[in-house]
Amino acid sequence: MPIARRTLLGALAGSAALGAVGVPSAGATPHPEPASAAAAALARLLPRHHRQVAFRTVPRRGDTDAFRVTGQPGAIVVEGTTPATQLTGFHWYLRHTAHAHFSWNGAQTALPDRLPGVRTPLVKAANVHHRFVLNDTNDGYTGPYRGWDYWEHEIDVLALHGFNEVLVYAGADAVYARTFAEYGYSDTELRRWVPGPAHQPWWLLQNMESFGGPVPAALLDRRAALGQRIVRRLRELGMTPVLPGYFGTVPPGFAHRNPGARTVPQGDWGGFRRPDWLDPRTAHFGRVARTFYRVQKGLFGATSMYKMDLLHEGGKPGDVPVGDAARAVEKALRAAHPGAVWAILGWQKNPRREIVDAVDRSRMLILDGISDHYPQVTDREADWRGTPYAFGSIWNFGGHTAMGANTPDWAALYHAWRTKSRSALCGIALMPEAADNNPAALALFSDLPWTDGPVELKAWFEQWPLYRYGAADAHAVHAWDVLRRTAYGTSRSDGWSEPADGLFGARPDLAVSHAASWSPRHLRYDAKEFDRALTELLAVAPGLRRGPAYRYDLLDVTRQAVSNRSRLLLPRVKAAYDAGDRDRFTTLTRQWFDWMTLLEQAVATDEHHLLGRWIADARAWGTTPAERDRLAHDAVSLLTTWGPRASADTGKLRDYANREWSGLIGGLYRLRWKTYFTELTTALTTHRKPKPIDWYALEDHWTRTHPAYATRPTGDIVAIARRVASRL
Repeated sequence: MPIARRTLLGALAGSAALGAVGVPSAGATPHPEPASAAAAALARLLPRHHRQVAFRTVPRRGDTDAFRVTGQPGAIVVEGTTPATQLTGFHWYLRHTAHAHFSWNGAQTALPDRLPGVRTPLVKAANVHHRFVLNDTNDGYTGPYRGWDYWEHEIDVLALHGFNEVLVYAGADAVYARTFAEYGYSDTELRRWVPGPAHQPWWLLQNMESFGGPVPAALLDRRAALGQRIVRRLRELGMTPVLPGYFGTVPPGFAHRNPGARTVPQGDWGGFRRPDWLDPRTAHFGRVARTFYRVQKGLFGATSMYKMDLLHEGGKPGDVPVGDAARAVEKALRAAHPGAVWAILGWQKNPRREIVDAVDRSRMLILDGISDHYPQVTDREADWRGTPYAFGSIWNFGGHTAMGANTPDWAALYHAWRTKSRSALCGIALMPEAADNNPAALALFSDLPWTDGPVELKAWFEQWPLYRYGAADAHAVHAWDVLRRTAYGTSRSDGWSEPADGLFGARPDLAVSHAASWSPRHLRYDAKEFDRALTELLAVAPGLRRGPAYRYDLLDVTRQAVSNRSRLLLPRVKAAYDAGDRDRFTTLTRQWFDWMTLLEQAVATDEHHLLGRWIADARAWGTTPAERDRLAHDAVSLLTTWGPRASADTGKLRDYANREWSGLIGGLYRLRWKTYFTELTTALTTHRKPKPIDWYALEDHWTRTHPAYATRPTGDIVAIARRVASRL
């Protein structure tokens, strides 16, 4: 244990240290510090109980965050090094003493009138400094059109889970637009160059431009205002907003408008034209970078960490030496923000060896996106020459609704890598491509920095339903033990970090094995064993079934059980077709649609599984009918075609963000399978080969002309889950 962490733990555990901050006597009512950001958050989260909690700030020793929770019933004291850390401490108490919790998906807040006291002080210190959260793609795949109400709660939940560094992309579009307005571009040209919010993450990664535009001027202003509120709240809580840095992306024709500038064409990415790259070695780059950081600071203030990925996913350096480019990008960052850390994604070949060899490695943080992905990843110190890095997980690609994660790898690798000789591991990086899914994964991964020694998975999953549902229940424990061994028991040994997506959302083919082009080709656990979890959840005591956490889990397990039927049923459909057995083919395809109907009904019970809500959020940002239609298309195309035909088919991006949502299942996905099975039936009847179907034309037409979908949930998930269980 580092000396600073050991010292801080000792200070927090000792009564003398606590005397300085004032612990109320038994039965006393705590008096919170004035204008406490932690107290304000708790008032939002637990309005009936927040006055029973006092938050106190203690000094940090070194770079170690820590908390201590003590108190009598109704008078809880939480001490911590930052307001966010204080919330982490309170959440630890809430889970392990009061048997309640908050999460991305559902919460358990059925508490007694008086919060229970703490028999033994809860004292924890983080074993790493960097606790980073959110993927570059998060803004697109999670909710590009969400507003402050969403972000305020999201930040609270992230603080409760111990994160201290949050990626913020909202408002980056305004920074770019205001920057290049100083380099010969009109407002109209820049708003055509900036993609719609759903696609902006890939523009910021220098992968694409323009799609979904022109963006409304009012939208740029609203997103800038949203970004300002996000970074302001993060700072209030003592969390670090991680902002995008400048590494050379320019609009078309920059060299022509700025004589002497040198740009390197970047070719294509996934069927899209990539933006040009401004040679970082040049004086023009230095001027643009100064403008960018000045504009960004004016909007959002300075921060201590900036995220940049040079030559992401196939970027072309041309004749620019990569090391020289990295030094120039770093020089521009240091000129604007001398003490800042350069955060860079560890993904595929990124960061290149030339980059880490060229920069000050002590001020770079690599966010390892494949810690639990490839089995051959073993020595990150050698891979990155001792550059500090964060142990990361991308358990979700594109926002797939599939349940599961490689938790055995987290338990086995994190502690071992962190404690080995000369380890450069100094953080965690929670980076699913879309947030707001897999609540058990969120809780377990965020526990790693606050756990001494390796996590014991069996014990962890036994405790999870206790605070997930509010009381001990044998059936809940059995359900989560099944899930631990199936959906959450997968390993990187097969080369994947995410669960397989369902085939109901795949572009139809009798031999299809995945919906998204880069998803697993097979279910990574036994589907029949998984089904036992649904039976056990339905047997949970009636008094525990009313809470939103239980109902979300019942929905998720029900949805996954139905989704898994697609992989069991499709081979039988194929066998009937190959045998020319039209009657059996008709019977099995009818079963296929029956399962799709059940799936549509199940996901319609939850507001976060509604395509109609996703569309309504997008349309709300427009000020005219044309703007609203354009923004809706930006949002829906991301989930379906992803972009034009070239990106959907040649670039293989269509259905990359497939998800089992009401409106997608009963809309596009059902339409595709109905069209396909109808053609196969005709082919069987007329003894001919099936005619090819222009899938992109069908998908694009639906994306632009689909009917309106519900924005409020309907149905009873318990009744639907029972129907599903009876058919398994």
